[in-house]
Amino acid sequence: MTELSYLQAVVIGALQGVTELFPVSSLGHSVLVPAWIGGSWRHLVTENSTGNSEGSPYLAFIVALHVATAAALLAFYRKDWVRIIRAFVSTVRTRRVETSAERLAWLLIVATVPVGLTGLALEHTFRTLFAKPLAAAVFLTVNGLILLVGERLRRGSEVRQAAARRAAVSAGPGAVLEAGITAESGNRQLDTLSYREAGVIGLFQTLALLAGISRSGITMVGGLLRGLDHEDAAKFSFLLATPVILAAGLLKLPSLAGPAGAHIHGQVIVGFFTAAIAAYVAVRFLSRYFTTRTLTPFAVYCLLAGGASIIQFA
Repeated sequence: MTELSYLQAVVIGALQGVTELFPVSSLGHSVLVPAWIGGSWRHLVTENSTGNSEGSPYLAFIVALHVATAAALLAFYRKDWVRIIRAFVSTVRTRRVETSAERLAWLLIVATVPVGLTGLALEHTFRTLFAKPLAAAVFLTVNGLILLVGERLRRGSEVRQAAARRAAVSAGPGAVLEAGITAESGNRQLDTLSYREAGVIGLFQTLALLAGISRSGITMVGGLLRGLDHEDAAKFSFLLATPVILAAGLLKLPSLAGPAGAHIHGQVIVGFFTAAIAAYVAVRFLSRYFTTRTLTPFAVYCLLAGGASIIQFA
């Protein structure tokens, strides 16, 4: 069994922190990058993709990195989460959903259910079957196609929304608010999503169990297709990812206390802080990037990296 080095801990920690939030798949990169480097790096991936991989030090390490990423998201959106948690408690007490914060709290809960149930049932199966370099390369390429198609469909949706906005404006201010469309951009507001739409977006997120499909990317595409702008789609994606990543990490964190975590506690600590810092920088950058930019550059990257990896590992 290959022991994780401190250099590997730093490199993979930084990679996890960035790629978990960038729409390029952290799981895919945690498989492909060590496979490209080769040697002891590739052996880490081999251990992780076997049927008895529950004892893999690499898997235990990746689990710790997921917790670090969730901690960074909680820190960045700490004010939002305080507001959301208070709103949720209020709805439980009053049994009514009245404010935008209360509605957002329940939208996140509804969207979390599909990926939570699917993850519990199929996560191990998906990891052992598909967390291999060639499969990850194929799904990374598919991820690029999903991002491109999502952007194309979004542009078509914007044309329809512009028509709806003109019709709503001509009908009066009340119609604009009822349609859930902002006067400035013509996009829907985040808290106007229906619970059914939130569930569908959460269902999209289950595809991220496949190494190469990005959690943030697929969730953003789901939001864009429902009329959100890139900024709100990204925010909903990051808020939705936080409890999912945190729960998955905490559920498997005890494995670090067993044989899988033996002799790598120092590497885990170094990787944890590296991933947390990288994730915080990534979410800070992306929250600004998506105010004016699109998913297209990430789609192009996934197509190029995925295509090159298919050629390399076929």
